[in-house]
Amino acid sequence: QLHLMDYTCNVPEFFLKETHLMKNRQVLFQDTKPASKIFTIPNILSMVRLAMIPVIVWAYFAFESKVLAAVLLLLSGLTDIVDGYIARHYNMISDLGKALDPVVDKLTQAAMMCCLAVDHPGVRLPLVLLVIKEIPSALAALGAIHKSGKVEGAQWHGKVTTVLIHTMMILHLLWEEMPDWASNVLIAACVGMMLYSFVRYLTRSVKTMRE
Repeated sequence: QLHLMDYTCNVPEFFLKETHLMKNRQVLFQDTKPASKIFTIPNILSMVRLAMIPVIVWAYFAFESKVLAAVLLLLSGLTDIVDGYIARHYNMISDLGKALDPVVDKLTQAAMMCCLAVDHPGVRLPLVLLVIKEIPSALAALGAIHKSGKVEGAQWHGKVTTVLIHTMMILHLLWEEMPDWASNVLIAACVGMMLYSFVRYLTRSVKTMRE
C-alpha cells in the first residue's frame, strides 16, 4: 500500500515534468527572432518587385507600350499590398522586409518617373524631389538604426505618398490626352505629400538618434 501511495503521489509530479518538457520543446522549435527572417514570402515578393523594374522600363521604351507598363506598375503595387498583408497577419515581419520594401518602392517610382519625364516634363519635379529627399532620409534612417538597433516600419503618410505617386504615374500612362491642369494637380498632390512625409520621417529619425 505504501508503494502504491508513493506512486500515486508521484503522478502529479510526473505530469508536471512532462508539461515542462513539452513547453521546452515548443520554445526550442519556435522562431524566437522573427525580425531576423530573410527568406519569407513578403521578402520574396519584394525581390520579385525589384526584378520587375527593368521589365517596366523595357515595356515603356523598347516595347513602346504604355498600357503594358501601367499594367506591370499596377501589378507591382498590388504585390506591395499583398506582401504587407501577409507580413502583418502571418507574423512574417522582418527587419530586412522593413528596409527592403521602401527601397523597392523608391526605385520603382524613380524608374517610372524617369520614363514619364521624357513625355511629361512636369514629372521631373517629383523625380528630382524624390532623389534629393531620399539622401538625407536614408542617412537619418541609418543613424537611427545604428543608435536604436532596430528598423522602423513605414508610417501612414509614407503609404499615402506611395499611393499618390503610383496613381499619378498610372494616370499619366493611360490618359494620353491628359490636360495640363489635371497633370499639374496630380503632380502638386504628390509633391505636397512627399514634402510632408519627408519632414515626418526626418523628425522621427532625429528624435530616435537623440534618445
